[in-house]
Amino acid sequence: MKQTSIFLTGATGAVGSQLVQQLTSLNIGFKALVRTPAQAEQLSKLPHVEAILGDLANPATFEYALHGVEKAFLLTNSSEQGESLQMGFAEAAHRAGVPHIVKLSQFVASESSPVRFLRYHARVENRIKELGFRYTFLRPNLYMQGLLAFKDQIKHRGQFFAAIGKARVSLVDVRDIAAIAAAALTEAGHENKTYDITGPDALSHYHLAEILSNVLGKPVNFIDVSPEQMEKALGGAGFPEWQIGGLIEDYAHYAREEASAVSDAITRVTRKNPINFTQFVQDHRFLL
Repeated sequence: MKQTSIFLTGATGAVGSQLVQQLTSLNIGFKALVRTPAQAEQLSKLPHVEAILGDLANPATFEYALHGVEKAFLLTNSSEQGESLQMGFAEAAHRAGVPHIVKLSQFVASESSPVRFLRYHARVENRIKELGFRYTFLRPNLYMQGLLAFKDQIKHRGQFFAAIGKARVSLVDVRDIAAIAAAALTEAGHENKTYDITGPDALSHYHLAEILSNVLGKPVNFIDVSPEQMEKALGGAGFPEWQIGGLIEDYAHYAREEASAVSDAITRVTRKNPINFTQFVQDHRFLL
């Protein structure tokens, strides 16, 4: 086993589970903070993994495990407390003497953004800098895997929707995000770097529908809706108010084509070509 000292948060989510797979395949050990005994049991089955049962809202449950850690990966699931949880983790890591944080942020994060999620990520980034950490900020664009929220509609109705118009987005596969995270956690040379992480193409949702149709061999249509219609649909699907508001702001940001730039970070950092949307659909066609 390659000797290193890595601490993961968010190890069971979309990006985190991919990161766990990649670190395990590299034969690199790590600690992973989880919330339930079932998650701890599952992760502990992997070689060289130490599961830490704790709660980000209570640093006393995990701060002891941060001592001696060289790099910590900071990711929280989408929640109304995301900013405070990440701030609390940074403070705990600082007290424990962790020198380097690799934080999963968001494309074009800025404290002056009209998008609440972009503001909160920027505030956490700035606090990490203020505390004197070495840092690597990973700023991915819209996840390709986010489309899987529509998998039933695509499979049974041949359609999906969003309030985005014809705007293009350089959406990215979470496997590539995890690959950059793995590099930042295991290699030198990523200190005090910010990586904008995108796929290889900026595509409209109409183009996504065309690719889905071609790969799946059936018609798939994109339906552009108003923000009000999208808000109503999200409410009907049971999304909480804070998340609905944030998603509406996100999609207004996408509709202004503020997320269409294409970065070469994946190729530069991983020395591999990024996964394109056609490949993503081929790999997930069993769900669609």
